[in-house]
Amino acid sequence: MNKLKQLATLFLLAITVISIQVTAKPQTIFADSELLQYTGRIDFSDPKAPKMSWPGTYIKARFTGDKLSILLDDEFGHNYFNVFIDEDWHNPVVIRCRKGLNTYVISLKLQKRLTQGSHSLMISKRTEGEEGNTVFKGLVLAGNGKLLPPAPRPSRRIEFIGDSITSGMGNEAPLDQSDSNLAEKNNFQAYGAITARNLDAEYVSTSQSGIGIMVSWFDFTMPKFFLQLNATGLNNSRWDFNQWTPDVAVINLFQNDLALADIRLTPVPDDEARIQAYYQFLKTVRGKYPETLIIATLGSMTAVKPGSKWPGYIEQAIARIKAETGDKRLMAMMFPYTGYDKHPRVKHHRENAALLTKFIRQQMGW
Repeated sequence: MNKLKQLATLFLLAITVISIQVTAKPQTIFADSELLQYTGRIDFSDPKAPKMSWPGTYIKARFTGDKLSILLDDEFGHNYFNVFIDEDWHNPVVIRCRKGLNTYVISLKLQKRLTQGSHSLMISKRTEGEEGNTVFKGLVLAGNGKLLPPAPRPSRRIEFIGDSITSGMGNEAPLDQSDSNLAEKNNFQAYGAITARNLDAEYVSTSQSGIGIMVSWFDFTMPKFFLQLNATGLNNSRWDFNQWTPDVAVINLFQNDLALADIRLTPVPDDEARIQAYYQFLKTVRGKYPETLIIATLGSMTAVKPGSKWPGYIEQAIARIKAETGDKRLMAMMFPYTGYDKHPRVKHHRENAALLTKFIRQQMGW
């Protein structure tokens, strides 16, 4: 009889333990948690609802548990995000945002790979400001999951200032298809982000498809756009450059100027005007980053075709500044023309990243 009582007691204890495990409430982590690590030009005017607009903006965290949900409030329902667990860069969960506030649960396939131990998380914006703002509202960790202190930030910093090439427009599209599918735009696989990973550097992508220095496919250009906190078109927001200073700033602009200068600008700018426009933008960047290594790049699209004048405009602008100021931390590095005139695909971005990685290592001693 005593044995039966003991068994009954153990059975009741087991039911109690199982019940506790099943009914454990999800843990909501609000966006203002000190355990979340943000990188990029993010609008924190409401700390519980940070607004992300720039491509490549990312959030990192460490957590325990086997399930995770992400709370995103998307302006138009046009944005896409990568979710990486444990730095598995080749197998992201891709979120296609729906308009408004939604909860995005990591796929069952991914959940089955998770254990109850600790894991790293990275949420990265694939798309651009032209796709609208996304407000991050936090995380939900299932059961007894909790957030852990984040890993230390990399000590190196690189900013990439550019157009659709830098943003990653169409980079995941097939070689023979168009560049317009938003699902195939992925800043994480653009040359800048790849270069940053090669060098174990934190990175920011200050870029917009269609933008130029003198002229764009819309009514604003990079000299003003570069100053903004928010990337949703031309606006009055202002980035505080004291918040984040890069060790290296890479500029890849003039492809859109090549396409548009002769047909949209009156009068058509002569060679001197083109050199002067680049010269002035370089001075703007140098004014914000007095000690940063600035690398002016171009390519690998038609602006670097053999015989193109556009690389020369950049080199002459650099030479002019060097002659005036003796600036030794300003240089050019052109990506070679590949013969592929659409937006670079991931294979081209990897090739260009390899060249840029080597160049930065040589210059910075990394």
